[in-house]
Amino acid sequence: MFIDSHCHIDFPELAERGDELIAAMAANRVSHALCVSVNLPHWPNVIAMAERYPNVYASVGVHPDYEDETEPTVEQLVELARHPRVVAIGETGLDYYRLEGDLEWQRERFRVHIRAARAANKPLIVHTRSASDDTLRIMAEEGAAEAGGVMHCFTETQAVADAAIAQNFYISFSGIVTFKKAEELKEVARTIPLERMLIETDSPYLAPVPFRGKQNQPAYVRHVAEHIADLRGIAVEEVAAATSANFARLFQLEGRL
Repeated sequence: MFIDSHCHIDFPELAERGDELIAAMAANRVSHALCVSVNLPHWPNVIAMAERYPNVYASVGVHPDYEDETEPTVEQLVELARHPRVVAIGETGLDYYRLEGDLEWQRERFRVHIRAARAANKPLIVHTRSASDDTLRIMAEEGAAEAGGVMHCFTETQAVADAAIAQNFYISFSGIVTFKKAEELKEVARTIPLERMLIETDSPYLAPVPFRGKQNQPAYVRHVAEHIADLRGIAVEEVAAATSANFARLFQLEGRL
């Protein structure tokens, strides 16, 4: 069985199709999914998905692209993370690709999330784009290794992957790894330790080949696993077993999946 470690099935384009998505997951041997928070006003929609479907879990956090948000506090994130269906803090991190100017607010928000993860004893879901140096630096400064976590939708270099793994983080591959021109990313997927790998869809975005350009969904995560298996020259069952075990270990769900 496969696990989608990062999706947004609470987003409007998917939320009304919940039963259909869960059925498609079952048909594609996708056993569980993690519905990831991007802001607090819409967090009730995230947790509602996790409450409705027993094989869906939730996170709580504010994405770095959401500029005009009331900044969450450590205490607020910790309190929301007490919900029994919440298994992670995030997604959080830095994104210097979409936004310009003084982005110190992003860096401070990231620090708040790391502190909350440590206080709540929950792992972090980290988004980084065009900001890997600062992301790794702040993780080190704030002791993110204590909480652990995952570098989601990874698109960085082997050196960044190695540095993140050294800080007790997993590397998660999305449908991007199936894209023809993603050669450097494919090499990372070939070489990182299998025991530090997760797979995801980031639904409704980044559908893998053969669905590229179409709306994504958790059922398609198996295509990510199949591509990685081909890259590594191993059976897809090995990728499925390893990434599912890694998911359970990281999100403190061993014996519960």
